[in-house]
Amino acid sequence: MLKRLYARWMYDWETRLTNRDSNRVVRPLEWGFEWIEPLLHQAGLAGQAAKLGASPAIDSKPAMELMLEANQAILADSDSFFGYRKPTDYRLEERAPHLFPTNVRPETLAKDARLKQLAADGRLAKAQFLRFTSPERTQYAENDLANARWYPANPKKQEGKPKQAIVILPQWNADAFSHNALASIFNMFGVSALRLSKPYHDIRRPSELERSDYAVSANIGRTLSAARQAVVDIRCCLDWLEAQGYEQFGVLGTSLGSCYAFLASAHDARLRVNAFNHASAAFGDVVWAGQSTRHIRQGLEEAGLTQDAMRDLWAGVSPMHYYAKFARTAGIGMGPNGETLQDVAKKVLMVYARYDLTFPYEYSLEVAKSFAEHRLDFEAKLLPCGHYTTGETPYQYIDGWFLGSFVYRAFKGMRGDLAPGGAAGVREEEMVGR
Repeated sequence: MLKRLYARWMYDWETRLTNRDSNRVVRPLEWGFEWIEPLLHQAGLAGQAAKLGASPAIDSKPAMELMLEANQAILADSDSFFGYRKPTDYRLEERAPHLFPTNVRPETLAKDARLKQLAADGRLAKAQFLRFTSPERTQYAENDLANARWYPANPKKQEGKPKQAIVILPQWNADAFSHNALASIFNMFGVSALRLSKPYHDIRRPSELERSDYAVSANIGRTLSAARQAVVDIRCCLDWLEAQGYEQFGVLGTSLGSCYAFLASAHDARLRVNAFNHASAAFGDVVWAGQSTRHIRQGLEEAGLTQDAMRDLWAGVSPMHYYAKFARTAGIGMGPNGETLQDVAKKVLMVYARYDLTFPYEYSLEVAKSFAEHRLDFEAKLLPCGHYTTGETPYQYIDGWFLGSFVYRAFKGMRGDLAPGGAAGVREEEMVGR
């Protein structure tokens, strides 16, 4: 009885939070082949795209078939799709941080105005930001200039140890202050942090948008492009960190940032500490079934698409297709007698929520099951809340503890003086918050 009442209360709270924002826009389906032209050329599909013309009809069967072929081309050679040329224009900028809000709630706009006034008066401390041109070019110059707030750890905390750093990716539609507190916490451990602005987010957001709509939308090709851009930007951050003398690396992603972080780690063996805060198996499933993406589903559904179709149309950026690759980049293989061979293991934390209406619970369970089947060294932590309520008291502190303690133990374990304590295939009944 109490469990049912708690669930109802949590679902109601979660729904209220997802309904707060009034500026979600329903956009029509667009195939967006122009956003993945390099892939089409490399896969020998450019000729088919040319025959479709600039704007193929939304009900075009050839367009559907071509986009499915494009996703299969990504899966067949994902190293090329997520490959890149290293930027040559890295630089650190110093400026007053701005909020870049994505909602129009009065309290948010008031906070934004206060920060702008403080900056104008010279009373807001400046921060350092790593800037470079993203290897994935889009139609928006502001989006193509990658941005990561730099939180270097105190050199005294790094003396006599390998230099360690983590890349942090907040949730979809995060403002520029989201997750900054985590970076400061990691500095206390002697771990430096780059808090990366995802494509189309905060300072990278095109001026025509109030929200970070172009990162995930009913434009199929642009959504694929945004995922590729996020992954290569993460890897470019690692290149810069290496040039600064850093040796050991991690990544922490929340929600959409978790998806991007997983894809990056599956394609980059340098990412050994991995914290996935909310996880799901298929990109299309989340967009279709998630409460906070119902406006995107509306545009897709009006065009006659289905959940099964979306699962295939975004297969190339779905974690479920990269579990084996993730295991390989972790140095995990099978011995002649079926034993697990593990060279340099990736340490993994997966946090998910029992009452999640954005990354539905059953999809997160699929991820945990697949991690166990691929014998990853992972911990699974279950939050007794939902997706949006993770950011509310007291759940934000539980989540912060899960993330912070894992990152601390994992990086310390990499220095050789403390085992992280992960256990592949942790049973749900062993998790906090059941």
